[in-house]
Amino acid sequence: MIKVLGARFLTTSVSLESYPEASVSEIAFVGRSNVGKSSMINALAGRRKLVRVSKTPGRTRTINFFDLDLEWDGKRQRVRIADLPGYGFARVGKAERARWNQMITTYLERRANLNVVVSIVDAEVGPTADDQQMLDYLAALPPRVLVVATKSDRISKARRDVKWKQIAKALGLTPDRVVLFSAVEGIGVQEVWETLLSAIDSCAGVKPDSDEDFQRR
Repeated sequence: MIKVLGARFLTTSVSLESYPEASVSEIAFVGRSNVGKSSMINALAGRRKLVRVSKTPGRTRTINFFDLDLEWDGKRQRVRIADLPGYGFARVGKAERARWNQMITTYLERRANLNVVVSIVDAEVGPTADDQQMLDYLAALPPRVLVVATKSDRISKARRDVKWKQIAKALGLTPDRVVLFSAVEGIGVQEVWETLLSAIDSCAGVKPDSDEDFQRR
């Protein structure tokens, strides 16, 4: 069982120069606007209002960083979440979309401590062309990628297994590469954390902190 001991907002950034120090293993979250990214991060953090949930798509216009303190297999570990602006929001002008895209690609390509990228799709809607384009782009980058299908509570329990396999097939992935998730019902929370922390732990030079190191911070 993975427990979240603490979660807090760290800083916001719009450029490489304003990123926080690359001293903690980082997990980036990407997805279309209104895909449920903020709700997912809140569910993983066990906090209702860590990330602001807006009904207006395209509200996130910066990269927001959060530090989480976890307990896993008797060890304490700090990880950082980077919440990236949503893509595919049509109401934003071309110039603004270009600026967001540059912000996202600069982070994904140049962030040294980025270990895993969570690519989020809408389980009810299914993968879009924008989602596939993002996954094709991520496939060429070093960080590991986990696909998470949010809003699975909107699918009947009888159809979830079928939908899960359909999403994986549509993306050209095996089902084990996709996790069904629901912030409403708590589906997939532990599975996502276990996958993320296992990926971080397997990265060269990255190990969970000892209790002594954790307490000194």
